[in-house]
Amino acid sequence: MFVDQVKIYVKGGDGGNGMVAFRREKYVPKGGPAGGDGGKGADVIFEVEEGLRTLMDFRYKRHFKAPRGEHGMSKNQHGRNAKDMIVKVPPGTVVTDAETMEVIADLTEHGQRAVIAHGGRGGRGNTRFATPANPAPELSEHGEPGIEKEVVLELKLLADVGLVGFPSVGKSTLLSVVSAAKPKIADYHFTTIAPNLGMVETEDGRSFVMADLPGLIEGAHSGVGLGHQFLRHIERTRVIVHVIDMAATEGRDPYEDYKTINNELKEYNLRLTERPQIIVANKMDMPDAEENLATFKEQLEEDYPVFPISALTRQGLRDLLFAVADKIEETPEFPLVHEEETDINRVLYKHEADQKEFVITRDPDGSFVVSGDAVERLFKMTDFSRDESVRRFARQLRGMGVDDALRERGIQSGDTVKLLDYEFEFLD
Repeated sequence: MFVDQVKIYVKGGDGGNGMVAFRREKYVPKGGPAGGDGGKGADVIFEVEEGLRTLMDFRYKRHFKAPRGEHGMSKNQHGRNAKDMIVKVPPGTVVTDAETMEVIADLTEHGQRAVIAHGGRGGRGNTRFATPANPAPELSEHGEPGIEKEVVLELKLLADVGLVGFPSVGKSTLLSVVSAAKPKIADYHFTTIAPNLGMVETEDGRSFVMADLPGLIEGAHSGVGLGHQFLRHIERTRVIVHVIDMAATEGRDPYEDYKTINNELKEYNLRLTERPQIIVANKMDMPDAEENLATFKEQLEEDYPVFPISALTRQGLRDLLFAVADKIEETPEFPLVHEEETDINRVLYKHEADQKEFVITRDPDGSFVVSGDAVERLFKMTDFSRDESVRRFARQLRGMGVDDALRERGIQSGDTVKLLDYEFEFLD
């Protein structure tokens, strides 16, 4: 089964906790704090593995949680950093944040890596908090939580040439005779329900990858037939080979077929019209094909080359493959993710909204709810089993302006404040 889109959950490892410890050695008076820092949590890293062809593995394992860092130890020993979690993906994988729909990584080459979820830093031990005013602090941090998110993996085949056309025009037959690929071939529509890849070699030793994409029909760009599912694979191809049934064996007009498919490509993504096209007039061994080809050439407005062939009898294939190889050599790769170009004379300024450290809302029971990435991270990194850590957390909230904001919302002494799954009493 061909799997080319899947949603998964990834989480970077949490940092290890810092430690509260003191030197207690003979003949070392006032030994002082000796608690070590926690180790860094592991990152979740995607790496391209050339041997993989589909996202099938992700159907059965959709949760990837990296290990946490080791906790700090006494005698100022630093906890061990966790080993990064490497997840193998096939070439052509585009990773998108499921919430923001922002492209995180476009992975195309073997061995290419991208960090998808960062691990948290280790918490600091009490040695770090020693000051002249407080030389023996009973204060440490928990490790920072790792980043967690849902991402969508989308596989876009890395083919140089994409075969497009209506169902049953002979795309699979063409691929099977010019390469070692063995696609399913039968005389009914949508025999091909998953893209097939084949390596094609010309007589002069040049080679390229050809993809036979499932038949497109009118309305494919909006999801009719199998079209929308596989149009995305055409985005990667450098040259589009448009296969047309010139014998009109199903009673359709070849030129109307040509216009319909081109319109689908344009509706799906305007940039697809920039791809060079080669038109293949297939089934030339059938009756009426010659007359239809003459009419087609008269109607053709674009300056695309037309190659009359018969995939069945293999006539015309040699010239076609030479032309395709030539066209690939002169066509640069099309970038998939179009980044803003910046040069010496032009600078791009991106306005990013200020990230709010906290947000205050009210629950139906009248309690105040404090939320926000910054304040939740502080909370998770606080060791509430020690009074000194709790006092530090209270100072940090005050410094962020949480106390003042609560007062502005009308909080009274004794009211309940909620943060994550915990409740506090507000004392003014």
